[in-house]
Amino acid sequence: MITLYGFGAGFGLPEISPFVTKTEVQLKMAGLACRKGRAMPPASPKGQLPYIDDDGERIADSTFIRAHIERKYGFDFDAGLDLRMRAQAWAFERMIEHHVYWALVGARWVDPDNFAKGPTHFFDGAPEHLRDKLREDAQFRVAENYLLSGLGRHAPEDDIDLAVRSLLALSVQLGDRPYLMGEQPCGLDATAFGALAGILTPFFDSKLRDKAEEFSNLTGYVDRMMPQYYPDFAWTAQPQAA
Repeated sequence: MITLYGFGAGFGLPEISPFVTKTEVQLKMAGLACRKGRAMPPASPKGQLPYIDDDGERIADSTFIRAHIERKYGFDFDAGLDLRMRAQAWAFERMIEHHVYWALVGARWVDPDNFAKGPTHFFDGAPEHLRDKLREDAQFRVAENYLLSGLGRHAPEDDIDLAVRSLLALSVQLGDRPYLMGEQPCGLDATAFGALAGILTPFFDSKLRDKAEEFSNLTGYVDRMMPQYYPDFAWTAQPQAA
């Protein structure tokens, strides 16, 4: 059986990481049974989550995990899409993972209030004399990567303006359809759902979330996808306590 390693539930989400969410949803799309394990990034072969253990074979990175599922189990996440549509789906996925995702990171990790409410608790189990230093180092590394992504080089308002352009692109692509590429879900939907749910969780207050909520078809999309893939999770629009 496949074991999927992630952070686990938190921040008002069934899984904290949008990338782990992506893989978990894709495993469900493929109809593959899996168990969930909790891990931190250093345990992964690539130092990042998710990774899976498939009968002793360990694969890290959500995109490579998808390729493994398609190759080993013969499942086509983009069945029904022609070559042009597959190319469009890939382009949207890259936009989400290399642009929208970093806007989410800025809202969670760079904003001091949200960092104190959320990511700082990753280190609650560390020895007390090391806890503050570990938190400081982790936030610095994430902020540095945020800067290197390009978004962190702009003023916060400009960062949000750029993110909104990507959200607008997703909203236009979705239109009034149930899924981003049509009537059936595809691999892109797992990616988009993970990122959008991460932005829209009411656990964090952010200008990014406020702007995302203006796209009613995107909020409706997450509201439909959540019970479809996490039927036992209580997705709520009400702010939650830390």
